[in-house]
Amino acid sequence: MTLKKIEQRYEKLLLAGMRANPPPQPTVERRRGRKKKSKAWNLLDRLWVHRQHVLRFAHDFRVPFTNNAAERDLRMMKVQQKISGTFRSWAGADAFALIRSYLSTIRKREMNVIDAITAVFVSEPSLTAIPQTC
Repeated sequence: MTLKKIEQRYEKLLLAGMRANPPPQPTVERRRGRKKKSKAWNLLDRLWVHRQHVLRFAHDFRVPFTNNAAERDLRMMKVQQKISGTFRSWAGADAFALIRSYLSTIRKREMNVIDAITAVFVSEPSLTAIPQTC
């Protein structure tokens, strides 16, 4: 699919959504301020106004298709809570979060994770500033 076809399909879908979710018709009584619109219309309007930003991943391949890196970083914490019910102590939760944060930062900086873990135990950590726990 070419870039032009992707953009045309995106706009076609937004227009179909706008037809299916029109803004409310003005009422006879006059009220001050902006007219209230539905959540669906507001979302479609934002997607239309910011369509060049929404489709940036198609223009610039360095931009990921999704921006859920933060959600992926939190997922392990939620899995740990779900499996064991909770952490046994604040210190345990704090240590778990510190380790996960360190590993996530190593991956985002495209460094070797095994080398970074080894460096923590045999020499100096790979990152210069690691937050200390209370």
